[in-house]
Amino acid sequence: MAMTTTAAGSLAEDQALGFLEARGMKLITRNFRCKMGEIDLIMQHENTIVFVEVRLRQSAGYHTGAESITSRKISRLARTAEYYLLGYGPEADHECRFDVVSIGNSIDWIPDAFNLD
Repeated sequence: MAMTTTAAGSLAEDQALGFLEARGMKLITRNFRCKMGEIDLIMQHENTIVFVEVRLRQSAGYHTGAESITSRKISRLARTAEYYLLGYGPEADHECRFDVVSIGNSIDWIPDAFNLD
């Protein structure tokens, strides 16, 4: 029986979470949703809040995970992250960054994958 897209995405997020935790990051929340969008994983690495976009790549022939993130998606992630920080974020001042974890034949982690300049 074939796995649903939702189940495959959840499995990819599980893999990404395990991968990042093994590198010293701590989960703050998973699948944060608001009217602006969704962030797959929100993690903390030392004094940095890390917003993680997980991309499942089932075919190596099209794009990498990072290449599949459009400017529209980046804009939605930024607005969602801002909403999170204003209402739910830590009280202390933290640096922030956006990482991409691409799950395919291997795990490709791109820390600080894009900036908002």
